[in-house]
Amino acid sequence: MPSQAPDPPAVSRLRALASASDTRSLIETAVRRFLEEVPALTQLKIVAGLELRTRGDVQLWRVELPGPKVTKDIAADARVRVSLPRPHFNELATKGRIRDWREAFAKGDAKATGVEQVMKLIVNVVERQEERARTRKTRV
Repeated sequence: MPSQAPDPPAVSRLRALASASDTRSLIETAVRRFLEEVPALTQLKIVAGLELRTRGDVQLWRVELPGPKVTKDIAADARVRVSLPRPHFNELATKGRIRDWREAFAKGDAKATGVEQVMKLIVNVVERQEERARTRKTRV
């Protein structure tokens, strides 16, 4: 059985670029899905830092709203930073609802830090949206 030669540097760079663009589109999907459920946050102007952790690696992303404008960057100007394991983020980005995000934060899978007033504002808006959704379901 022949041993496989390592990828040439150009192929490795292409794979890294492909995964970065995949991650970028996944982050955009997650933000759009979240904002669809909480439309009151669509006009929020904020820069957030996203830390995706994998075994032995951490990817740092800058997410600017409204937009979202997603770049692979440290996000030194971030007002809020969210950190979670990459596999958990992948699932939340594609299938997660507000309730799933809340559960991830409650369990400690996801962590948020930042300016206290901004974080309180986001939590209050999300809680009010959840309350509106519950009220609509009971009336129907």
